[in-house]
Amino acid sequence: MSYEKMKGGELNYEPCRYGESRLAFRGPKKDLDAPYVAFLGGTETYGKFVAHPFVEMLDDRLPLDCVNLGYVNAGIDAFLAEPTVLEMAQRAEVTVVQVMGAQNMSNRYYKVHPRRNDRFIGASNMMQMVFNEIDFSEFHFTRHMLGTLCARTPDRYCMVRDELRMAWSARMKLLLNTIGGKVVLLWVADHAPDTALGTSGLGPDPLFVDRLMIEELRPLVEDVVEVVLSEEAMAHGVTGMAFGDMERGAAQRMLSVKGHEETAEALAESLQVLMPLA
Repeated sequence: MSYEKMKGGELNYEPCRYGESRLAFRGPKKDLDAPYVAFLGGTETYGKFVAHPFVEMLDDRLPLDCVNLGYVNAGIDAFLAEPTVLEMAQRAEVTVVQVMGAQNMSNRYYKVHPRRNDRFIGASNMMQMVFNEIDFSEFHFTRHMLGTLCARTPDRYCMVRDELRMAWSARMKLLLNTIGGKVVLLWVADHAPDTALGTSGLGPDPLFVDRLMIEELRPLVEDVVEVVLSEEAMAHGVTGMAFGDMERGAAQRMLSVKGHEETAEALAESLQVLMPLA
């Protein structure tokens, strides 16, 4: 059951669509006739299991409406494929783009679902040749597939990781150039981008993105806001979150309520400078 449809005491995310977009975003739906700030991103921006995510916190603090265009498990592809969303970002006074992981994108090695970017659709002929001992029909999600490659074929896995890093940089530049205007790049994680690749396994989220990749984008944006979660935010756990009995494990992996507060605080300082004068 998708969390948008959960029953009982869980959150009502009031899913809504804008224009002809096929993506269902978190509501309530906003009036786009008035000036607004648009927020593009993944699960953290959406605010899974959190009643008042950082976008809503900012909506209470800023003079403009904040439009939440976060989409769960989204990669860059989800937004590049949606003309309505791109147009909304272009019309925004400021657009905040969350740094999303590089694993959830179609590339020369594999294809992902056009909207549910974490879904693995299939391996390319090249990938099947390079990893001829792997049965790719076993995989339904990109992380599971990449984790298996990392564990079983670490030397060749690096080829896929490097491809994803290059594709991420190129596609982020395309996204930022397409949006234009004032854009703020948001990094929110339990670590700084300097250590993004990790020392073993796939590494921490957002997967495969490091400082060099962020700095390559700096000329295309007005500001880069880095939120490295505090120990308090990390220890906050699921306190204040709303989820069903079977969702506790998933909730423990989400950005905590304290993490949303820290993100809102960091973004508010940047956005208030970029707000148009009243």
